[in-house]
Amino acid sequence: MIDNRAVYERQALRYDRERGRSLFEAPWLRACVADVPPGGRVLDLGCGAGAPIGAWLVARGFAVTGVDFSPAMLRLFRARLPGAEAVEADIEGLSLARHFDAIIGWGSFFHLSEEAQRRALPRIAAHLVPGGRLLLTVGPGAGEALGRVGGETVYHASLDIVEYRAILARCGVTVERFSPEDRETAGHSLLLARRSAA
Repeated sequence: MIDNRAVYERQALRYDRERGRSLFEAPWLRACVADVPPGGRVLDLGCGAGAPIGAWLVARGFAVTGVDFSPAMLRLFRARLPGAEAVEADIEGLSLARHFDAIIGWGSFFHLSEEAQRRALPRIAAHLVPGGRLLLTVGPGAGEALGRVGGETVYHASLDIVEYRAILARCGVTVERFSPEDRETAGHSLLLARRSAA
């Protein structure tokens, strides 16, 4: 099994240098935070070095909490966004004892194995306020894949959208939109969901 955390630890500086800043993510980010009030809490899940997504959120006046499993990444995040909270934690065992108006897991959740995703998704959903939205990058269908970070191999996995819908539904969260291999976001597969307001 590939140790994704170790890869990100070794490659943090290179990853930050090479991470695109074009903000092709913006349309999906805007959809996720569309109903978040000024000063609302947003969780950047797998925040990395804080750019471009964390910086985009901070610039819009949200109270941002960045979570990452890599201390090296969090050091970069804290230096770039000193006004944001940074928490070292693993997505699979997420337990922050608070709720968020929006949760964004761009380029992070899909590093968990299929079984780990099944365990993690209810824990993540439990951190949403009523009416809060969740944005995740997943895969176009069930299965495993390999990617590259700074010249090293990293692991990716995904469930089928039918299973994502079922797990989230049990948590009171409805998938609003699923776009596999979205052309507008460089081929990312995206899932946007919302917790019931009741």
